[in-house]
Amino acid sequence: MSVRVAILISGGGSNMVALADSMTGDHPARPCLVLSNVPGAGGLQKARARGIPTAVVDHRPFKGDRAAFEAELHAVLVQAGAEIICLAGFMRILTEGFVRRWQGRMLNIHPSLLPKYPGLDTHARALNAGDAEAGCSVHEVTADLDAGPVLGQARVPVKPGDTPDSLAARVLEMEHRLYPAVLRRFASGDRTPVNLG
Repeated sequence: MSVRVAILISGGGSNMVALADSMTGDHPARPCLVLSNVPGAGGLQKARARGIPTAVVDHRPFKGDRAAFEAELHAVLVQAGAEIICLAGFMRILTEGFVRRWQGRMLNIHPSLLPKYPGLDTHARALNAGDAEAGCSVHEVTADLDAGPVLGQARVPVKPGDTPDSLAARVLEMEHRLYPAVLRRFASGDRTPVNLG
C-alpha cells in the first residue's frame, strides 16, 4: 500500500513536478493531491497533465483569519487521504495549530544550507556574506520557521561573478534531485539525512 502524498504549491511547481515524477515504480509513495493557495498557479495544470487531482484553497477570502484558511486546507487534505505533506514553493507561513496536526508528516524544501539563512532572499544573503558554497535543505516542518530537523542537504559551489539569479538556478537543479531523494527515504520511514554535492 503506497503512502499518499499531498504537494502544496503557490507557483509554477517545478519541485512538485520533480516529486511527482519520482513517485513511480517501487517508490513507497504516490501523489494524491496537488493543492495551491493561488487559483492560477502554473503548477496546477502540470499536475492535471500528470493525472494528479488538484484543489485550490485561495487564501484571499480568509484575509485576517488564518485559522479559517488552515481549517479549510486541513479539510481538503483529509478528504484526499493525505498522509504526508510536501511543501514545494507554498508561500504561506503555517500556524502552530496546523503544524501540530501534521507534525512528523510534513516536509519543506528551503534554498539555503540551514540553519543559515532561514526566510527569504537566501541567495543574495549567501553572496553578501561571501560564502564559498550555497545549497538547499529539506526539513521537517515545525512551528518555528525553517527550523525543523534537517533530513537532507545539497551543496553548490559559489562561482566568481554569481548573481542571486545565477546561484538560484543552480541551487534549483539540486532541489529537484534532493527533494525526491529525501521523500523516498522519509516515506519508507527512514529519517537518515541525505547529502548531495
